[in-house]
Amino acid sequence: MRELRHQDRGRLELRRVAAPLLALGLFAGAAASAQAVAEVGVRPAAVAGRFYPAEAGRLRAAVEASLAEALPPPSPAVRPLALVVPHAGFVFSGPIAADAYRRAVGFDYDVVVILGTNHTVAPFAGVSVQQATGYATPLGVAPADTALARALLAADPLVRFDPAAHATEHSEEVQIPFVQVAFPAARIVTAVVGRPDLALATRFGELLGRALAGRRALVVASSDLSHYPSHDGATAADRRVLAAVAALDPARAAAAMDREERMGTPGLATAACGRGAILAALVAARALGATDGVVVSYANSGDTVAGERDRVVGYGAVAFGAGIRPIPPPTPAPPTAATTPAGAGSFPPLSAEDRHELLALARRTLERWYATGTLPLPRPAGAALLRPRGAFVTLTRRGELRGCIGHMAEDLPLALAVAKMALAAALEDPRFAPVGAGELAGLDLEISALTPFAAVAGPGEIVVGRDGVLLEKAGRRAVFLPQVAPEQGWSRDEMLDQLCAKAGLATGCWREGARLSTFQAEVFGEKSRP
Repeated sequence: MRELRHQDRGRLELRRVAAPLLALGLFAGAAASAQAVAEVGVRPAAVAGRFYPAEAGRLRAAVEASLAEALPPPSPAVRPLALVVPHAGFVFSGPIAADAYRRAVGFDYDVVVILGTNHTVAPFAGVSVQQATGYATPLGVAPADTALARALLAADPLVRFDPAAHATEHSEEVQIPFVQVAFPAARIVTAVVGRPDLALATRFGELLGRALAGRRALVVASSDLSHYPSHDGATAADRRVLAAVAALDPARAAAAMDREERMGTPGLATAACGRGAILAALVAARALGATDGVVVSYANSGDTVAGERDRVVGYGAVAFGAGIRPIPPPTPAPPTAATTPAGAGSFPPLSAEDRHELLALARRTLERWYATGTLPLPRPAGAALLRPRGAFVTLTRRGELRGCIGHMAEDLPLALAVAKMALAAALEDPRFAPVGAGELAGLDLEISALTPFAAVAGPGEIVVGRDGVLLEKAGRRAVFLPQVAPEQGWSRDEMLDQLCAKAGLATGCWREGARLSTFQAEVFGEKSRP
């Protein structure tokens, strides 16, 4: 029996996996002892398995997939001298980080300097430069530029080496796998900016510019943006900060961050957790010859398959160089002018291209999760897929239901709702064990894109085969998609009795005191697989 059950939860397994990664943008790791990292030796991986995959094959596949799906640079490409890159768990900020690094792929760098954010020790005056000989990740040991690290340490009394500041600092570590894959010949130096102070950042940025003069260097400012406002609040605040950062003026960027933190945006705790790293990178980029900055991409955790929208962290990718140019923004196709069929609500029908894109996104989401433990960022090309709309995703295997989860609220872009429900259907339908990796190739995916719900005066307004039905009574609710009743051979009254049973209510509960709403669905799926 193909009973489609509404489970507007869709996140239990993801929350178990993703909550430690987001850590609300700040990994509250305990401060390590000063002996945790020796002055001579390899800095061991500290957050593998939490912020990024711990197994080498899955990690490489995750980074390569993210770079392959990243926004390509315009042609001709211009060598970036510095980047702003987010540093949350890969399931959240990995795609935006990849957008930043994709701008630099193909250029030859001999050193990458990663400016980290202090999350793990008390704020300190100055900058701590790592003195390890290398950086271990599951991909191997990335060699350090020990000569540059020693030169920075000797050049200014504000520069020191505090092993505890680096021992568990994820803002440095999460960048290293991207550097290993994108620039395998480059050596690395990491530094933690002790306080988000403009004077300190200027002093260290100038020092860094002098030390890197004449070298093929890339400076990476590891920073997330706003912490903990709502999705819409973060989007507005972050875009203002990004515009100021891209202007390549440290004072303007600092003032913009201060202004956002004074504005009183609900929930906003900081405008950028890596303020000091960003400001130092701006100074260094200018010293190295950068004349322009460009915002490459933006999203916040609420735009991701793993995230929620009520409390988010922002992620931006920014590139700086001499004559660097923006990517021309894609122009979403306008909604089709086709007449909406009777009973189809206010949405025009999806085009064949839109349907294909949604199905491809749903499958890619599952493939990435099972192969790497990371997720793609839904970035639909068409305007219809950006429209807030409910959706169900149904998984079948050899014609038998394997999972079905839906999101009925019209509060997410359709593409994001589909990606979330695809993963939820595989992991969280309580009627079934989670889908195993070996089952994925044999699954068929079906998407039901919903029209808005409309309350009806009574059961006489329900048309079997056309209408899906939501029943609500006594604090309980249940829903059937339009295709369920015809598939089961139910009459209207039989369908309503089944809805009562599904809601845990007595047969016939719909006859008195129940609220009934109808909706329609565009239902489309993949071709059956052998």
